[in-house]
Parts: sequence; C-alpha cells; structure tokens
Amino acid sequence: MYLPKKIVFTKGVGRHKEYLASFESALRSAQIEKFNLVSVSSIYPIGCQTVTLEEGLKLLSPGQIVHAVIARNATCEPNRLIAASIGAAIPANKKMYGYLSEHHPFGETAKVAGDYAEDLAATMLATTLGIDFDADKAWNEREQVYKMSGKIVRTFNNTQTAKGDKDGLWTTVVAAGILIP
Repeated sequence: MYLPKKIVFTKGVGRHKEYLASFESALRSAQIEKFNLVSVSSIYPIGCQTVTLEEGLKLLSPGQIVHAVIARNATCEPNRLIAASIGAAIPANKKMYGYLSEHHPFGETAKVAGDYAEDLAATMLATTLGIDFDADKAWNEREQVYKMSGKIVRTFNNTQTAKGDKDGLWTTVVAAGILIP
C-alpha cells in the first residue's frame, strides 16, 4: 500500500510563446519540473506531515513518478488575472484523513482565490465529520464554526496569481501539493 508520509506545497509562474513551454516554466518556477507528476484527487493522507520544499526535494529523484494535487491556470490575454490555489483542511483526529481542494479562477486576487480554496477544503472535511454549519454564511463565519467544533485543527491555502503577459505570451500559474512516500 502506498500511503504518503510527507507533503510539500509549492507554486510557480511561467511565461512563454508556447502553451506547453509556459507550463514547463511554471513547474520549473515551483521546482517540480524534473518529476513525472501524476494528478490525484484531494485527500490529505492520514498522519501526513507538511515539510518544507527544500526538505521534500531531498527525498525525491529526477524522473521519479510523483503523485500530486495540482491546480493550474493559463492565459494568453494581456493583463488577464489568473490564479491557481490549493486549499487544505486538517482534522484534529490524527487517525482521520483531511481534504485538499483545487481552484483555478480568472479575475480573482490571491486572497479571494485562496480563501475560496481553503473554504472548499474545510467544507468537504466538515461534511465528512458531521459538523453542523450554515452553507450560506461567509467563509470567515464558517471557519470559526469549524474550528470551534474541535474537529478541524487547521486550514490554509497555497495560492499563485499572475497577470497575463503584456505582449500576449502564454502565462501559466501552478499550485501543487506534492505527496512523498
């Protein structure tokens, strides 16, 4: 059974005349271009520890197949605001899994995109844990309900934004959670 023990969060921006090369440049900016990334759904593994990018990279080898939760967005429209965000919600019970979410909007600031991704992950975890909440309340109000329940210990986001290149080059943003065995 493959169960990741560590996770690294990273993000980056890339620009190039070619779409694919822009993505490669964003991966390079995030320092994960040398891995074969396999996109996975959004479960934060039981007992997984968040480590720094530097520590995580030491545990991986170029060419290695690496599972990742990835948010990605791109534009070739000058000055168009793009974002990629990973939200995380970690349960207080260390024997329970958490949630990660991916959000990749246009026209949202890092704060708005990050809050949305964080809210999404927390809401998914809250429904799993049976926390009673009002879905129509603002994120900051629900966040207090979630944390006061004692069942969700931490939420956060990893968000990258950029404006489309003024000369129309492809601009790509990535945010990723890299799962390390």
